[in-house]
Amino acid sequence: MNTFHSSTPFQLESGEKLPEIDIAYHTFGKLNEKKDNVIWVCHALTANSDVTDWWPHTVEKGYFLDPDKWFVVCANILGSCYGSTGPTSINPDTGEPYYDDFPRLTIRDMVNAHILLAEELGIGRISTLVGCSVGGFQAIEWATMQPERFDKFVFLATSPKASPWSIALDETQRMAILSDKTYGEKRLDAGRDGLAAARAIGLLSYRGPWGYNQTQQDPVSDEIPTTHRACTYQQYQGEKLCRRFDAYSYMAILNAFDTHDIGRGRGGVTEALSKIKAPAIVIGITTDIIFTPDEMKELTGMLPNAEYFELQSEFGHDGFLVEYDKLNQILLPRL
Repeated sequence: MNTFHSSTPFQLESGEKLPEIDIAYHTFGKLNEKKDNVIWVCHALTANSDVTDWWPHTVEKGYFLDPDKWFVVCANILGSCYGSTGPTSINPDTGEPYYDDFPRLTIRDMVNAHILLAEELGIGRISTLVGCSVGGFQAIEWATMQPERFDKFVFLATSPKASPWSIALDETQRMAILSDKTYGEKRLDAGRDGLAAARAIGLLSYRGPWGYNQTQQDPVSDEIPTTHRACTYQQYQGEKLCRRFDAYSYMAILNAFDTHDIGRGRGGVTEALSKIKAPAIVIGITTDIIFTPDEMKELTGMLPNAEYFELQSEFGHDGFLVEYDKLNQILLPRL
């Protein structure tokens, strides 16, 4: 992992400023002499800048993020806890972590940090901008902010605006975290039980009934069950996230998620999308209940130069993480 430190105050859309910021990032492959082989990947909610860590079999020879061909860049988003400035970072004005005093972020703030990093790395034009889920929020926002910077886009399981349904899912998770009376205490593990519950709630929307019914069936037995595989799975996944994430960062990103609206200040979503002229590959997932195939088709229709593909998967929204071979069949010939 690399870290870019900017000591210049970072202006936020809210009007507040961060006195300084760190941006953690990974790169794979080499930038060629023409500097025209860049693929920039924007990551999702609790992922990090190491694409190989959360998106298996993509940054490999013969796959669409082949490091022998492409210079792949991914930056950890502001508000996260994987190296970029977030709630658990030290506030230079106080010498203590921000925790819940961290200023509210928007998706546009995250994109402005990406732009700052791109300038630091000497990257001008970007061949392809790839965004999945919340990463897709960033990608569509960046495409709207700087449409002439990119040759191509991949928008996967995402949306140009946070929907009431997705915001409701986030609010339910926030309610779980806020019900933990330790949330708000100035310590890293505050809100831990609430975070575990929030993650379990989130997973229901990520996988949907198809994924659970395929993978979490109880063994056949004549005995009355005292627990269920689906129950232990939920508990395990909540505990697993708590080992690598914190409630303050999770809340910061959920709150930023809900601000997403590329039409804000731009005459609405349709008007904003009309500015994105470069070819776009839009991919929906057959069982995604967060960003449904119909919504993805609607996004395709609003883009001036877009082609729609559908990823067949039983794993819901998480299908983009699991179905890497199917995804490669769509993307490899087109990048």
